[in-house]
Amino acid sequence: MIQFMKNIFYLMLFGLLLFSCENYSQSKAREASIKITTLNYEQLKPFLNKNDKKVYVVNFWATWCMPCVKELPAFEKLNQEFKDKNVEILLVSLDFSKQIESNLIPFIKKRNLQSKVVHFDDSNEQFWIPDIAKNWSGSIPATLIYSKSKRKFYEQSFSYEELQNELQTFLN
Repeated sequence: MIQFMKNIFYLMLFGLLLFSCENYSQSKAREASIKITTLNYEQLKPFLNKNDKKVYVVNFWATWCMPCVKELPAFEKLNQEFKDKNVEILLVSLDFSKQIESNLIPFIKKRNLQSKVVHFDDSNEQFWIPDIAKNWSGSIPATLIYSKSKRKFYEQSFSYEELQNELQTFLN
């Protein structure tokens, strides 16, 4: 009887370990399937100056910025509700390059972000910050909304309603 109980115990332990390892490897596989492109300013600039029929919403954020994280659901909801209405969302992460694998990718996976995410890394902020917006101090969150005929920069956090209201001024 004792041997039978030991066998049952070992069988359960083996199953638990197998299940845990499988979940861990599946989780790592999902994270590995998330590819993040790192851009410098020259590579990012074309995303900030498109001249077509769409409205672009470009949000500058980071995983370590609590106001940024708090407003991300608003951008995700905007992406869901307007992606078929010629609106494109781009989330530009300003996370540190050495933390892409350890912070950014797991964050995207955990939050199931559906908007396009790119990582931005360019140390010449004295050039690119005022080039994006003359009045930008460099703090985040910050958002650029633009179309072929209109461009507006916001150095603030957004609720969904505020973001949707601003977007509507570009769609009318």
